[in-house]
Amino acid sequence: MAAKAKKGAQPPKDNTPDNKAHILGAGEIEVQPITETLETNYMPYAMSVIMSRAIPEIDGFKPSHRKLLYTMYKMGLLNGPRIKSANIVGRTMQLNPHGDGAIYDALVRLTKGNETLLHPFIDSKGNFGKAYSRNMAYAASRYTEARLEPICAELFRDIEKDTVDFVDNYDSTMKEPTLLPVTFPNILVNPNTGIAVGMASNICSFNLKEVCETTIVLTTNPDHDISDTLKAPDFPGGGQLLYDKAALDEIYATGKGSVRVRAKYRYDKANNCIDVYEIPPTTTSEAIIEKIIELVKGGKLKDISDVRDETDKTGLKITIDLKRGVNPEKLMTFLFKRTPLEDSYSCNFNVLIAGKPMLLGAKQLLEEWLAFRDESVRRRVHFDLVKARDRLHLLKGLKKILLDIDKAIKIIRETENEQDVVPNLMIGFGIDEVQAEFVAEIKLRHLNREYILKRLQDIEKLTKDIAEMEIILSDKKRIRAIIADELRDVIKKYGKERRTEIITTVSDDDDEEEENIPSYQVHLFFTREGYFKKITPLSLRMSGEHKLKEGDEIIAEIEADNTSELLFFSDKAQVYKAKASDFEDTKASVLGDFIPATLGMDEGESAIYMAVTKDYEGYMLFFFENGKMAKVDMSAYATKLNRKKLIKAYSDKSRIVAAAYIKSDCEFLLTSSAGRNLLVNTGAISPKSTKDTQGVSVMTLKKGHRVQSVKQYIEGMLANPKRYRTKTLPAAGMLLSPEDKGEQMTL
Repeated sequence: MAAKAKKGAQPPKDNTPDNKAHILGAGEIEVQPITETLETNYMPYAMSVIMSRAIPEIDGFKPSHRKLLYTMYKMGLLNGPRIKSANIVGRTMQLNPHGDGAIYDALVRLTKGNETLLHPFIDSKGNFGKAYSRNMAYAASRYTEARLEPICAELFRDIEKDTVDFVDNYDSTMKEPTLLPVTFPNILVNPNTGIAVGMASNICSFNLKEVCETTIVLTTNPDHDISDTLKAPDFPGGGQLLYDKAALDEIYATGKGSVRVRAKYRYDKANNCIDVYEIPPTTTSEAIIEKIIELVKGGKLKDISDVRDETDKTGLKITIDLKRGVNPEKLMTFLFKRTPLEDSYSCNFNVLIAGKPMLLGAKQLLEEWLAFRDESVRRRVHFDLVKARDRLHLLKGLKKILLDIDKAIKIIRETENEQDVVPNLMIGFGIDEVQAEFVAEIKLRHLNREYILKRLQDIEKLTKDIAEMEIILSDKKRIRAIIADELRDVIKKYGKERRTEIITTVSDDDDEEEENIPSYQVHLFFTREGYFKKITPLSLRMSGEHKLKEGDEIIAEIEADNTSELLFFSDKAQVYKAKASDFEDTKASVLGDFIPATLGMDEGESAIYMAVTKDYEGYMLFFFENGKMAKVDMSAYATKLNRKKLIKAYSDKSRIVAAAYIKSDCEFLLTSSAGRNLLVNTGAISPKSTKDTQGVSVMTLKKGHRVQSVKQYIEGMLANPKRYRTKTLPAAGMLLSPEDKGEQMTL
């Protein structure tokens, strides 16, 4: 509950007649439900942030950017000289009721000097900082100068021709546009980021030529696959984009997804150093340097002698000095995996469409932009049509006058009062007041043959133009053709080559290392105490008995290949991954490698099961004391980044009794503490992709009892296996029959 109170206050007495609203006095309490407080106070704020601040609209601008650019346009900065940024900020306050700091921040982001946009809108002079550095701060507005870039002509083209709606500013002293009539899909060309209340927007940038070419095709073919012409995002900072068609298709279709971008570098052989000169858009040079220093101090990176920022007027440059003999390609592969030199750019195409926030894919955005541009062009043509009709109407009146100019002069000369000239011309020639007013204002010098012939020619031209404009307004294809022509003009004037290079194949040293691992047969042994041995068949034949710790025993012996992958499951529901090649070939006469120490398990953690695989096919089975069994796809443990440790490897809700790795379904014999036995076929259990699934109940247990042991069933273990099978699960199982009791004792 929300309340306002004063210490010691007494509840108000209701002295108001007829239960009318009571005005609170000092110290009186007003009780208000929290839901009402949120609705009346918080919701308007949230809506204001979404609608009027953080989310861009279809023209590609947030309100702060639009107000700033429109102010500069009205100041004549499209063709004029640069002026002080402080002057621009002050004038923008007439439209944008925010502090000068917020307005200047918006201006900085739009400048050429800051390098945030592919096609900057503001031509800047002075220090405007850099998007790729958090330490390079921009200068104060009183020191910098700015004006509009030529491309801004495409933002304001025909804005005076009713192409967009205008509204009052915050104090109703000026008019401002609700949108800008951009002639190209700026929403996808220049990146825009905004965080509202409960939603956010993060739109990546695309190459202007590719966006315009894609839109041109869509004007005639709505079913066009935009991935054919819109190759991939193009970032202002360049870099290399790792092409993933599935990820891009998701972004194009849904507006959500991510792309991976990595830095560009060159190796300076003379100085034995690496120079990084383009980085992903999501990071800064300082963040990269800090991460490299962290790796060096942590002992994970020993090939670097120094790293420093050598950025200057020529652009970004991070220099990494290498130690002698270091392979720069392998080092950069390592750095790409463990530093922001390679990073993901997450896309979230939230846009305001007609005042409603919508999550749209790239193709849907282009279709919405085309609909918006259709309306802008239609309004412009209609505006020109009205003007042309008005002009034609005036010229038709003039034509009637010019047919008998002497009569017109006579009427004017014989009219005693000036105010009667227009009515007399209307009566004399059968024209309306507007036409008569126009004729009366003609200068005496224009009453010549040349003027008359030109005006008659104007009538013919206007008649043709009006007919053409009427056809355009009635034919959507003609409007789309105009849009396409304007887009071609934009490509011709402002099109640039891609900055971000697209790479489709990425070399990975880990893969190369795998190929170099020798392949040969080995025997793998794992003991109950967590010791591991890898022995070749020849060495095993020549060896005697295994050396084991007192009380220890071998619980797994597997024939495998040296390139196999090993998964060691621990009693803490974690799995540690290794390769058989990571271990040295040994003999039976040695104790072996202690897995918890070798793989760096947590203190007090023990290895309880070893699985061996090469292709991650099959299933992992987990049996728990509470009678449940989990069947997990082995592929759930495969990782692209070669992580060595995975948490939540299986459920920890109940104590684990046994684990097993199987390639195909088979039967397991479960025995409870009550002496009951149950044969379970794993084919009856549906596999899960979630590693820590709790599984399904297979054995029902009475209170105080638990599953005690689990063994893989081998034909012949039981005299009458049908006795222990069941058609439905879970089941309680059966007590051993007399003929099976003897068999069980030998197991």
